[in-house]
Amino acid sequence: MLLLRDGAQRAEVGRLADEHTALVDRNHRGEADLAAVHAGKLVTALAAAAASPLYRDRLDEPLRAAVGADPSALLRDVFPALPLLGKGELATSGGAAFTRPLTEFLHYYESSGTTGDPVAAPKAIDDLVVNTINIGTLWAQILEPDDVALVLINAPFAPAAYQFEKVLEYLGVMSFRPWVDNITGNYHRVLRLIAELGANVFVGPPSRLLEMVQFAHRNGLPAPRFDRLLLMAEQTGPSFIRHLERLTGATAYVCSYGSSETGTTAVTCGQRNLHLQTHSYILELTDGTGVRPIDGSADQGELVVTTLDIPSRPLLRYRTGDQVEIVGTDCPCGVRTPVLRTLGRQQDVVTLSGNGIRQNDLEAALWSTPLPRHTVFNYMMVVRDRSVVLLVATDGMPDTAWCEYVAERLRPLFGDMTVTVRAVETLPPLASLGQYLGWKLARVLDLNDETNWARLPEPINTLVAESLDQLAPGDAAHGRRDGDVG
Repeated sequence: MLLLRDGAQRAEVGRLADEHTALVDRNHRGEADLAAVHAGKLVTALAAAAASPLYRDRLDEPLRAAVGADPSALLRDVFPALPLLGKGELATSGGAAFTRPLTEFLHYYESSGTTGDPVAAPKAIDDLVVNTINIGTLWAQILEPDDVALVLINAPFAPAAYQFEKVLEYLGVMSFRPWVDNITGNYHRVLRLIAELGANVFVGPPSRLLEMVQFAHRNGLPAPRFDRLLLMAEQTGPSFIRHLERLTGATAYVCSYGSSETGTTAVTCGQRNLHLQTHSYILELTDGTGVRPIDGSADQGELVVTTLDIPSRPLLRYRTGDQVEIVGTDCPCGVRTPVLRTLGRQQDVVTLSGNGIRQNDLEAALWSTPLPRHTVFNYMMVVRDRSVVLLVATDGMPDTAWCEYVAERLRPLFGDMTVTVRAVETLPPLASLGQYLGWKLARVLDLNDETNWARLPEPINTLVAESLDQLAPGDAAHGRRDGDVG
């Protein structure tokens, strides 16, 4: 998994890997004493936090009280009194969150900055080893040694692509990771490699997969087919999953859930359920009623994460901003850790005519059942004044009746607003950037609030401008009902 020159370091990594693998196995069987595990690891996490300028400034008194305290008392008395850490606070802290010199990390990464300023998220060796085992233990239910995996993640400054490569190495699965330019979107080389190498597993964000399938159709090439899709980085509801499976012939999994700053807090199993990694995190929920621990019973709220296996950059009671649901029932795969479902972020709701529209609402109307005659590969919603124009990339040239049929499916979502469907040969380049921006910024162009776009950093700002230039002003303001392609 890691080839290290230093013999002592190799031995330490081997010891950590063996100990953590044994803990994961016990926890999956439901035999681990999690209270004892959390208490013991919390001692280390708090001691590490005491060396971090971020926490020294915020938690001086609790951290001093923690030194030498009984682990169970720390978990029972000190931990619940710690304040929550917001995303904004972490984003502005920079290197103050580190407990080690930067040169002691293995790789430097940052979060995407989708919901604020980018957060430094470097990877240390111990962090990488633990996260790889957490993911690989569950992915072993899905992958086989003779699989060939395409890792298509255009995010060189985020850790996911590298982390997933290490997981595939851990499982003995061959992988390749090509690059696709975000602007030209040329997939010729990727499609050739899929065919030549016999790639049967896709690892990456749904928006990138959709763009590749559409590219193949537009260029008269066979659409790529896979056995399994390991999807990440975007909210992917049931209708979206079924759509991707119909396009590729694969079984789709939301392969993991987490963030650059927290690591991977949940991993999919062979039954397509996301299992919380409770051996590596203390996990809580917060809402208007307060903060409470996740105990495996059915519940929902905003996820709060405390990292226990990232001593180089510990996070204590970190508010993720993500709304999640704890299912509260055991998984048929046999792993006895809580199952999580992601519900997206509150800021993903688009409010139009007093209606709160979520990504799943729109995609259920678009993809819950196949459309007649034509398949919609992907879409972008454009809003201006009282009009909604849905741009769709399809496998043909739909006529006026088809566009009106699709519009009728969508109109109940939008109240008294005018809804028009327009088929286009290619979508603006922004539509393929869901992993960077999330649904609301990548697939919803709200031209009534142009300040949303002015705040985007480069090079995303330029891509937004190009996207707007591709829309004729009359189309966005009033919509068309002629169903023309172009």
